[in-house]
Amino acid sequence: MRHLSQADYTRQPWKNGKGVTVELTRAERDGAILYRLSMATVAEDGPFSLFPGIDRNLTVISGPGFRLSGDGIALDCQPFVPVAFPGDVAVVASGTAAGPSEDFNVMTSRNLPRPDVRLLREGQGAASGGRLALFALDALTVAGRTLAQHDLILTDAPLPPISGGPALLVRLHGVSD
Repeated sequence: MRHLSQADYTRQPWKNGKGVTVELTRAERDGAILYRLSMATVAEDGPFSLFPGIDRNLTVISGPGFRLSGDGIALDCQPFVPVAFPGDVAVVASGTAAGPSEDFNVMTSRNLPRPDVRLLREGQGAASGGRLALFALDALTVAGRTLAQHDLILTDAPLPPISGGPALLVRLHGVSD
């Protein structure tokens, strides 16, 4: 079990120059992204960066949310409801006038099965079956470890029920160290 905190994360400017991504963790194979977990703030309407060969999953974790639209894509990004879309289709965020929204992002290689992303509440845990990433939306305790808000646990073992929270649980398939 690997525990990461905000001190472990890196900040990267967006390709379009309109924001910053906080990268929590990433895994690569042969120089290509297998998966990447990150946070970002969407504060104004505008295009998302393109990531060829990548599938994206986004969950609004604070703020009112926004809308993503593009060729064949029309998604309402509402708090705590994961939405998936291809990273190589141009999408534009709109509806940000109500205020900024912070989101949690899962990016995976299109060669991998799509990840499962869901909200985990107090008393809920997760069986093993792939790499599990537990992202604390509020302070919580799991497996004897205390996580602060926005800490991350990575494990290939089952996760016992959490105390506190909530958290986002990501199940990544087809990855290992």
